[in-house]
Amino acid sequence: MPSLEDVSLRADVAAVVARLRTTLPAGALITDHNELRTYECDGLTSYRSIPALAVLASSAEQVRAVVAACAAERVPFVARGSGTGLSGGALPHADGVLLLMSQLRTVHEIAPQDQRAVLDPGVINLQVTKSAADSGYYFAPDPSSQQICSVGGNVAENSGGAHCLKYGFTTNHVLSIDLVTPEGEKVQLGTRAPDAPGYDLLGVVVGSEGTLGVATSVTVRLVRAPEEVRTLLAGFSSIDDAGAATSAIIGAGIVPAAIEMMDALAIEAAEAAVHCGYPDGAAAVLVIELDGPADEVAHEYLAVEQLCRENHAFEFRVAAEAAERALIWKGRKSAFAAVGRISPDYIVQDGVIPRTTLAQVLRSIEELAGDSGVRVANVFHAGDGNLHPLVLFDASQPGQSEHAERLSGAILDLCITNGGSITGEHGVGVDKAKYMPRMFTDDDLDTMQLVRCAFDPDYLANPGKIYPTPRLCGERPRVHVSDEPPALGDVELF
Repeated sequence: MPSLEDVSLRADVAAVVARLRTTLPAGALITDHNELRTYECDGLTSYRSIPALAVLASSAEQVRAVVAACAAERVPFVARGSGTGLSGGALPHADGVLLLMSQLRTVHEIAPQDQRAVLDPGVINLQVTKSAADSGYYFAPDPSSQQICSVGGNVAENSGGAHCLKYGFTTNHVLSIDLVTPEGEKVQLGTRAPDAPGYDLLGVVVGSEGTLGVATSVTVRLVRAPEEVRTLLAGFSSIDDAGAATSAIIGAGIVPAAIEMMDALAIEAAEAAVHCGYPDGAAAVLVIELDGPADEVAHEYLAVEQLCRENHAFEFRVAAEAAERALIWKGRKSAFAAVGRISPDYIVQDGVIPRTTLAQVLRSIEELAGDSGVRVANVFHAGDGNLHPLVLFDASQPGQSEHAERLSGAILDLCITNGGSITGEHGVGVDKAKYMPRMFTDDDLDTMQLVRCAFDPDYLANPGKIYPTPRLCGERPRVHVSDEPPALGDVELF
């Protein structure tokens, strides 16, 4: 491996390296091009960029030192956890520093008496639940990638998961964070106690996709393990029937911990990958989980079974033991990766619609897919209308990538026109930035930029994400004397 002196770096990045040599071990500074390629993308592999420098931080103080060095030299930086994001949110900046947080994996405290846990941002999501299990608690947000995604990434993207229907998203479970601001200062947002007074700056930062700073410690709320859990599987002959059953359950005042739907293509992929034993011939299945006091769960179970059968479920079963429950969930949680069994390439999309429009939107997706000649596998959080259509294609076939990209965008347009949103939990990143103006007015986007500028006046923290045409803080066009509007090239910035 070449030494730092042998590597050609931009002058500003070289200055960052010089500042960090005194505080970080040499092995923490990665400049070798082949090693840097390891980090050229996150879970969305269609966008790639190799950083100028990557830094392996192993403490909160090292994170602060890296950000402070970048601020001093005006070098952009991007924080990366496990790299499992699906919107390009952790895509590196080619002229900047990639701050790797994966070594910060200490669970500092599990406090069941306060229903709290204090964590490093690199702690894996599922590890929080494992650490709290002996105390009878768990961490509710559970993305499908929970075995590998990090808590810091969950905070950045405001991740959800199957159980967000009843328990909410990451933002509902974060009490405080220690944040390194883009100027290299350490601040605490929130408190260990709920409902801190003043403006909800913590709520602003959770879900901001790393554009407002870097979390170095996260205090989360733990949830008491329920007295009873029942996992149900219902098979339907049509997606419309499965959607109607979902609406009927919610309309009856029942709030399951989760209601997940998979269509025939997604079922085919899951069966090929993990042999989950879903009903043969089903056009759709619902995975429904009920939890809470035993008497309440028993009552809800009878009502859910009746509602599913009234909506033409041809098979209805309940997991008899933990292993069967795990297998049912394995089919659902493996779906994203499993479609690789039936398609060489695919796009994982993420949008939200009102539950009552599920059947209509899914029919429209089917029509769009038929018109474009591109298959779509649907797997999603039916209970809260968070769609995850998987657009399947073969990049080796001329034109298929473009058809898939257009179809993916058309699905987001469907979500917007049906009263929904372009993302439910995967974030905007670079992938969906161009769709932001379809949801928000110019004034809306300008106001969001003012918030960003308050945190990051030099526009260094994860630049190029979320907003399609970000404005540098404080920029203003020069005044032109001519009555004619200036040509684009004539606009100069102070």
